[in-house]
Amino acid sequence: MSIPVTTWSLEQTSPADLRPAAESAEGIRIVRSEVPSPEFSRFLYTAVGGDIRWTDRLSWSYEAWREFLSRPGVETWVAYEHGTPAGYVELQAQDEGAVEIVYFGLVPAFRGRRIGGPLLSYGVARAWDLADRWPGRDITKRVWLHTCSLDGEHAMDNYLRRGFRLFDTKVEEQEEVAAPGPWPGAH
Repeated sequence: MSIPVTTWSLEQTSPADLRPAAESAEGIRIVRSEVPSPEFSRFLYTAVGGDIRWTDRLSWSYEAWREFLSRPGVETWVAYEHGTPAGYVELQAQDEGAVEIVYFGLVPAFRGRRIGGPLLSYGVARAWDLADRWPGRDITKRVWLHTCSLDGEHAMDNYLRRGFRLFDTKVEEQEEVAAPGPWPGAH
């Protein structure tokens, strides 16, 4: 069975566009995962996206994960609540000074706890200063992302509150897939 899925593309074109969220709840730390770890990245991907139908990377091999994570300008920033991974933002530098927020989200148990806004704010700020950490990369001129009607109910509002502007909307029919949960059979 197919279902209509709306995909919205949003962008910021200046660091001044970022409207940071209020401070996060007590006990939140955001740390860059500097060592490429396919195991950890796949854990984050499935833990955050399992209930909202993130499936495009489920078939990736260990080598595919390693290759992607080892690319210059790919960064994973992880929010921890009292030492437990609560969510993440994945950045990917692209040509001509663009940085894509490829993935962003929270583990279901951590949603609704004032972590998403601060994590997104921090991730966007890191997208704007990404060239400082990657010599030879173009200065960031644009930060962009896409979200869709299958994502969390507060995703679009969070992006708009952080200063993103809509630049494209598409509606496509997609085959409906069951939410895989954080591992096969769990949800």
